[in-house]
Amino acid sequence: MQLREFLPKVVNGDLIEMLQKARAAETMKERLGQEQEQLRQECLHLRSRLDAAQSECQKEREVRAVCCMPLQEKLVLREQLWESREQLQQQAQFCTGLGAASCTLLWSTSSKEEAVKDILADGKLQSFLSVAGQTLESFVKSLDGEAKAEQQDSNSHEQQFVLALAGVVTNVAAVTCGRDYLSSSAHVLLETLMQLLELLKPGVFPKLKVLMLMALYNVSISVKGLKYIREFPGLLSLIWTLLEDGDSEVCLHALRLLQSVLLEEALVGPGLLLDDPLLPLERIRTLATSSRHPALRQTAQETLDDLGSLRTSFLDPHGTSSSDQVHV
Repeated sequence: MQLREFLPKVVNGDLIEMLQKARAAETMKERLGQEQEQLRQECLHLRSRLDAAQSECQKEREVRAVCCMPLQEKLVLREQLWESREQLQQQAQFCTGLGAASCTLLWSTSSKEEAVKDILADGKLQSFLSVAGQTLESFVKSLDGEAKAEQQDSNSHEQQFVLALAGVVTNVAAVTCGRDYLSSSAHVLLETLMQLLELLKPGVFPKLKVLMLMALYNVSISVKGLKYIREFPGLLSLIWTLLEDGDSEVCLHALRLLQSVLLEEALVGPGLLLDDPLLPLERIRTLATSSRHPALRQTAQETLDDLGSLRTSFLDPHGTSSSDQVHV
């Protein structure tokens, strides 16, 4: 009876003490785990600092090795570096010259309609247009304004290369099948051309501007191409800027592009473009009266006549036509 009375009390006391010890051990385990994780993070941090210090030390050793290198070895290394640079420059010049010669030949060949049809049939035109757009963009963005403007008549291989690329695009657009292809499958290139015309400052590389404007004008002969060009957000602002260019040919082809846009205006009905404040009426009047370039003066007057006709009535789409497509 005594055992039955006292045994539960003894067992319960021991059990409570064991539970307390277990809880304390669990707490200690968690604390040790946190300390171990902290030590692991510190170890990783110290290891990264050690790697950085070792890398910096290795660089210093290499620098010291070069500094302590005998003069003869330094001269040999410098001569090898110069030779490598010269070889790289020669390779770049060779590639540029080869590209300029090849594209110039293609430019000349593409002036024939049969050649453009063969290019389209070959199925490689899309790749060529992609390369042409990227090359033109890279070249234009590399121009440094006035410094390049002084060198634009040097007729370098690089400049001849980009001129030939733009010339091929212009001639492709001068053929009906090529123009239709550009209007439907080369929107990226057309947008690139208009963006590059915005980037080129007045007086900088007018030959390239003229070729790109001729390409856009040829594309505008197509209904799809004209609609796409007409929807370019900064078109009138671009034409205004181009008409302020000092080169007469740039102004002439900018006006021709504007005439195509006016044709689209005639088809959809007057009033949309005529009310735009960006329409450079004063500049066109000045060119029509004061320009010494006969074709530019005549085109400016024709543009004013077209604008006057649009202000009074709809144009007859069958009685108004753009000029013949331009081959270069």
